[in-house]
Order: sequence, then structure tokens, then C-alpha cells
Amino acid sequence: MVEKKKYVVIVGDGMADTPVEALGGKTPLMVAKTPHMDWLARHGKTGLVKTVPEGFTPGSEIANLSIFGYDPHRYYTGRGPLEAVSLGLKLQPLDLAFRCNLVTLRANGNSTLMEDFCAGHITDREAKEIISDLDREMGTGEIRFYPGVSYRHVMVWKDVAVRFPDLERLDLMPPHDIIGKEIAPFVNPKTLSRNGGEQILALMDHSRRVLRDHPVNHHREERGLPPANSIWLWGQGRSPQAASLKERFGLEGYVISAVHLLKGIGILAG
Repeated sequence: MVEKKKYVVIVGDGMADTPVEALGGKTPLMVAKTPHMDWLARHGKTGLVKTVPEGFTPGSEIANLSIFGYDPHRYYTGRGPLEAVSLGLKLQPLDLAFRCNLVTLRANGNSTLMEDFCAGHITDREAKEIISDLDREMGTGEIRFYPGVSYRHVMVWKDVAVRFPDLERLDLMPPHDIIGKEIAPFVNPKTLSRNGGEQILALMDHSRRVLRDHPVNHHREERGLPPANSIWLWGQGRSPQAASLKERFGLEGYVISAVHLLKGIGILAG
């Protein structure tokens, strides 16, 4: 009888953090009490591994693919399709899936700032109501919105690769990279006027009008919480194709995480 072994891979996504003045210029990890991690470091083996290949923007989806042995150059098509398949959506070859954040934008004079990329970590229930209403208001035979978890949702544009073959290469900035910044440079009609960019900007603008007076946002503001007053589309791509760990190595695994990306694309079971 073959002995079964279990392996645990713990990914401290973002754990390095940044220095904090109140902590004397140290990061939270540097001052944290970590007796169990300290024990593992003393009794195990330590080393360095590069999980984000050259040419890729550092992100959990890239690093996780690398950690589980999937070359991002071959398997990464965008954050959107990973989220889509994690929701059980079946993408056709010419469909594009976009990550659809619920965000909080704030007027600042003549400018608009990205105040919060996650709308105050809006609840699943509130977000589902908003995304469902957006789909009824803005969805078409080609474009649909699907609720996910908290601020993380998906927009699927069916067969768009025929109409706009270069849309998947359009440079759409992740909202968490522009916190506190003016959004105008990142939604500039002059730079996004081709390859379907105009339609993407129109969808985001339309969402602001729909969400301006949405009941969920009224209730959130009454409680002093940031409103989800816009969507932000990014991370577009086609359906990824990857063999599972079971198919490759005879392994079965489970992801216990806030974002079930690898489970979603079929790499991990459960």
C-alpha cells in the first residue's frame, strides 16, 4: 500500500508590507510575534525563489501559478478569466472575461480620485444586489455581469475577440495600483479610443450613473461606509487551458484562501 503524504503550501501574500512610521520605520512583519514561523525557520530549510518572471507585474495570480509549477508565460491569460472560471463560468474561445471591481471614486475639485479599490470591502450580500442590478441595467446579449465575492466580480463580453481582436492587450490599470491617484490618466479617451477601449470607458461611466442613487449605497453612506459608486474593469483575457495537478502528478489538493484562483481554473480540486 502506497503511503499517502500531505504537503502544505502557505503563501504569505503581501506579508512583507511596507515600513510604518509609527513602528519606527519597520514593517508590521518585522515587529510581529511569530513563534511558530520562527520554529519552522529554525528547524527547516530556508531559501529564495523567484515566483514572478521577468516581464510580469507582481501579483498573486502570477506568483501562485509559478508556485504550483505552471509557467505564467504559457498559462496566464489575465486575472479576469481566472476569476470567471472560479465562479463556474464556461468561457468560449472568443469570449473575454474582465475582472470587475466595485470601487469608491471621490470628486476632488475638477478631478476624480480612486479612493478605495474595494469599496470598503463591501459585503457579499450588498455586492450581489449591486451587480445583479448592473446586469439588468447594462447587460446585453453580448455583455453580462456576474457576482463574485465582496468587491471582486466578473464581466464577460461574448465573442468580442472577433470584433476587437486586440482588446485583450488593452492596458487597463488595476485599481489597487492607483489608490489616492487621479483616475483621468488611466481612463483617457485618447489612449483608450481604439480596440474596444471606448466601450470599456462607456461601461464604467454608465455604472456611475446607475450606482449614484443605488439603495445599497444610500444605506452604506448612512452607516459611514464608502459607497460602491463605480465599477472598474481590468485584467481581461481568454479562458486559460491547464492540466490539473492530478493529471500531471497524481496529486489532489485544496486551496484555503480568500481568492480561489487555482481551484477556479481546475489546477486544484475541491
